[in-house]
Amino acid sequence: MKVLVTGTAGFIGSHVAMKLLERGDEVIGFDSMNDYYDVTLKHARLARFIDHPNYTHVQGDLADRDAVERLFAEYAPERVIHLAAQAGVRYAAQNPHVYVASNVTGFLHILEGCRHHGVQHLTFASTSSVYGANRLMPFSEHRSTEHPLTLYAATKKANEQMAHSYAHLYGIPCTGLRFFTVYGPWGRPDMALFLFTRNIIEGKPIDVFNHGHHKRSFTYIDDIVEGVVLANDRPAENDAAWDALAPDPATSGVGPYRIYNIGNEHPVELLTYIKTIEKAVGKAAVMNLLPLQAGDVPDTEADVTDLREQLGYQPKVPVEEGVAHFVDWYRGYYKV
Repeated sequence: MKVLVTGTAGFIGSHVAMKLLERGDEVIGFDSMNDYYDVTLKHARLARFIDHPNYTHVQGDLADRDAVERLFAEYAPERVIHLAAQAGVRYAAQNPHVYVASNVTGFLHILEGCRHHGVQHLTFASTSSVYGANRLMPFSEHRSTEHPLTLYAATKKANEQMAHSYAHLYGIPCTGLRFFTVYGPWGRPDMALFLFTRNIIEGKPIDVFNHGHHKRSFTYIDDIVEGVVLANDRPAENDAAWDALAPDPATSGVGPYRIYNIGNEHPVELLTYIKTIEKAVGKAAVMNLLPLQAGDVPDTEADVTDLREQLGYQPKVPVEEGVAHFVDWYRGYYKV
């Protein structure tokens, strides 16, 4: 099939594009190549597949309405996997307008492209951050997410609601995926694994918030990619069990819409994660223990029952193996 993948120079988007190309799909990649972090890394990700005969790269900004319209008009994708966004939970506190332009206005342009160009299915990235103040573990798609704690999370919650309205009004199948702490080779430099590995290798201290006692459902990139592709291949449908008096937040009876968690069901304490990095690097960390940051949730734990039962998803890579893969990649890429 012909698939538009946004964010193909990004961490998750580059891996998804490669997976689709490997199985024979035609991929149209769209990315702004912004300088939120090292653009050299983005070009290096793209270099792995940009010359593939089934890949076409388009550079543009999601917030540019005309550019997105031209993208859909020229390439007529059958399906869309929307992964591009302004990332970084804490960066939003300094640059809120960038988040709204990319994550809200940009998402509207994607929805309009799908609406006017006959797209069969939109799969889009959400985040476990939408659970916000929710403390009931594990996090389930079937519970309310009305209390996001950061602007980033609020923009992703807005995406879910916007997608539901388009599924209802225009019959566009929409599937949202709430990612849980994705890590692995080619990851983002602002993420914990990248920062910790770099500083440990260089003998610099690492900032460990909440004194390292919070837990996360760390999910290896290959397991995320599997879930994304499975979701893309199964367009969302109306939920026959819809209850108009008490609607299920994960489904819809008035449009083809679905929300899934995508993550590892076995959360790991941050201190244990750091010990795993230390083992892979072969060097002890110097830790600067700090209180929990504003906007951070103490713990996350993914309930992926629905994704497993309905799409056959099963995360396979344990943290020890995934961290070792990342450290090997880091040493090779940066020659350290």
